[in-house]
Amino acid sequence: MVKKSLLALFLFCMSTVQVQAATGDIPVPDTVSPQLRKLISAGAPSHWNTHPKNAEEWRIFVKSFADSMESILPALREQMGVTVTAEAMGGVPVFLVTPKNLPEENMGRVLLNFHGGGYVLGPGESGTYEAILAAALCGYCVIMPDYRMAPKFPYPAALDDAADVYRALLKTTPSEKIGVFGTSTGGGMTLALILRAKAEDLPLPAAIAAGTPWADLTKTGDSYFTNEHLDNVLVSYEGWLGEAAKVYADGHDPKDPMLSPVYGDVSGFPPTLLTSGTRDLFLSNTVRMHIKLRQAGVDADLIVFEGMSHAQYMMLPDAPETILHFKELGKFFKKYLK
Repeated sequence: MVKKSLLALFLFCMSTVQVQAATGDIPVPDTVSPQLRKLISAGAPSHWNTHPKNAEEWRIFVKSFADSMESILPALREQMGVTVTAEAMGGVPVFLVTPKNLPEENMGRVLLNFHGGGYVLGPGESGTYEAILAAALCGYCVIMPDYRMAPKFPYPAALDDAADVYRALLKTTPSEKIGVFGTSTGGGMTLALILRAKAEDLPLPAAIAAGTPWADLTKTGDSYFTNEHLDNVLVSYEGWLGEAAKVYADGHDPKDPMLSPVYGDVSGFPPTLLTSGTRDLFLSNTVRMHIKLRQAGVDADLIVFEGMSHAQYMMLPDAPETILHFKELGKFFKKYLK
């Protein structure tokens, strides 16, 4: 079953190395589901402290993740009842994820999804995991751009591709029927796309959702320190994450709002849903972004899951927390999309 294969995959990735001051010192909350307890109590992944030194080492690192994800996707698509087709929009390869039972009310509505992975992980089909869950559990057609990534294609390649796809989508779909979302890097790209759209005077989508967004590429914010080695997914900025920030920024100021949206002018942003967890390394990225949006008069909601490290709210498709997350995501877009 896909449930067992996914759980085995994530536990394998998360159990090889134990880090001091992590889950062994802080008890797992009694309020989380049995499925999530296994993730919360697991050790940190062995790859967190990887430091690729050249393009070939990055290629090997990326391929290991892609191979693992692609091995579980056929069963996940079958379980979730979705079809995935490869297409192109605005000259950018995309994957169109369609639920087999699309609710009539969502016909004509589209969600644009940006996958996570630090601007280095998730090429091709391996990046479709979140889009599959969202299409099935929220009941929308989802478009996921296979945007270019570092180190071969540093900033602004990913954002350029995001903007090209969004412009192409606007030619076929009214902006009030479009929602944009993503997790981690995908959340950061969601926010950066709105800044880019504002700069180009493009119509803005009806609503956006930024899950635990990489809203600041620098090690700024309380949780980069307080949740270091407590988050058993990202673990620390001093591992592969910091290396990814460097190769993506490629010498540009990492506090440029197009790289770190928390420093941008967010006035006029569409309604925004932000999500994180109490053990998330990016918790401060998320709450700083939430406060900034609220101060700018934006209708911004925040959900923080108990006990969760980075993006664990979607790692197990059958966990109650995952179902709740996508239920809230679906309700949010239903509220704002025409």
